[in-house]
Amino acid sequence: MRYEIGGNAFPIVTCFLENGEQMITESGAMVWMSPNMQMETSGGGIGKMFSKAISGESMFQNIYTANGNGMITFGSSFPGQIKDLHIEPGKEIVVQKSAFLASEPSVNLSIHFQKKLSVGLLGGEGFIMQKLSGNGMAFIEIDGDLVEYDLKEGQQIVVSTGNVAAFDPTVQMTIQQVAGIKNKLLGGEGFFQTVLTGPGKVWLQTMPIYSVAMAIKPYIPTNNK
Repeated sequence: MRYEIGGNAFPIVTCFLENGEQMITESGAMVWMSPNMQMETSGGGIGKMFSKAISGESMFQNIYTANGNGMITFGSSFPGQIKDLHIEPGKEIVVQKSAFLASEPSVNLSIHFQKKLSVGLLGGEGFIMQKLSGNGMAFIEIDGDLVEYDLKEGQQIVVSTGNVAAFDPTVQMTIQQVAGIKNKLLGGEGFFQTVLTGPGKVWLQTMPIYSVAMAIKPYIPTNNK
């Protein structure tokens, strides 16, 4: 499978498939394709459907198969970037649950729970993430710009939870409180922050959808009756 990533604020990835090759998406992200692409919707079994429901993803996935050489294009749902990831055994990637865009069928998408209870109780969306494993190409959506860090053993970075896009499974994710009552109430950064500890690579996004929604919320008229 050959692919090209293009576009500007709203990026796309075009995949060129040979006869019989397939692509999978769970987000309904197809924007155009050649007429010889055949689509089939599948739930992937009761177990997978249940896990998708827990993670907030659609319980169904679309499988596109090329009947002869064909092409299919997937588009992002928010201004940002599309990141290509080569997944192989021993090189799994943990991603934010809304980040997955599309992949080859040989890539497995599963739930990744944070091990520490504090992350689950306090970390919000950071508790349930997704793991990409298997062997093949996968594409994820990045909200805004993409910043990468290679953390050394024990090296840490403190991040607002929504800005975490993906990280290596070797990276540990924990939650810490913002210090000081005044900082919590008046600082505008919330009560908790995410701490990522190396070793491993982390991918951060500069403009998560949630932050944008909160920024424009005061300017949305309300219908008070």
